[in-house]
Amino acid sequence: MIKMVIFILTPLVNAVAVLFGSLVGIFLRKGLPENIRKILFNAVGLSTIGLSLTMVLKVDSFLIVLGSMAIGGVIGELLNIEGALKKIGDSIKEGDFSTGFVVSSLLFLIGPMTIVGSITAGLTGDGSIIYMKSLLDGISSIVLASLYGFGVMLSSISVLVVQGAIVILSSKLSFLTQGSYLNNLIAVGGLMVLGIGLKILEIKDTKVGNFLPALFISPLLVYVVSLF
Repeated sequence: MIKMVIFILTPLVNAVAVLFGSLVGIFLRKGLPENIRKILFNAVGLSTIGLSLTMVLKVDSFLIVLGSMAIGGVIGELLNIEGALKKIGDSIKEGDFSTGFVVSSLLFLIGPMTIVGSITAGLTGDGSIIYMKSLLDGISSIVLASLYGFGVMLSSISVLVVQGAIVILSSKLSFLTQGSYLNNLIAVGGLMVLGIGLKILEIKDTKVGNFLPALFISPLLVYVVSLF
């Protein structure tokens, strides 16, 4: 019974933190002068690039990362994931919806705290890592939502679904905490975060959303390589 509560509570707390932070950010957004909004964009863009570099430096194999990005990018392009996100944004008149959803989903879901915290919660019932992460994500979502609006708020659903799935399947996904799996997955996410940073700073408009399948391809490639 207690374990079932943990299964439900940990991802729910994180999702609610993102949702609440987003609502605060959206409320603040209306009162931001253009010069303040611009400096915040620059701050987020530069910080995003800085974060991406720390993520990429964790890589174990650049060949795995390259293969994951190439295969995942082709799959995403064929599925036109970025186009689908833009359509959602257009339907609710939210021009930055795609960027907001992708950047917040990646920042909130790709990292050791998410994977290790969710698996720890599922295996031992200790949700302390996720609760700490929830506080950090809540604060981050205020800033992101003040810039990107509803796309950040919708990422709370990603947090609930993905983290909930990891918690429930923790006994089957514990291999993701191994260095070869975790480090390459974080590096793949880091390259996508870098693409977002370049887009925020208006240096290069990359269809980062189309690379999302690479996050599923990376563990698969690590497993295939380990067979040889």
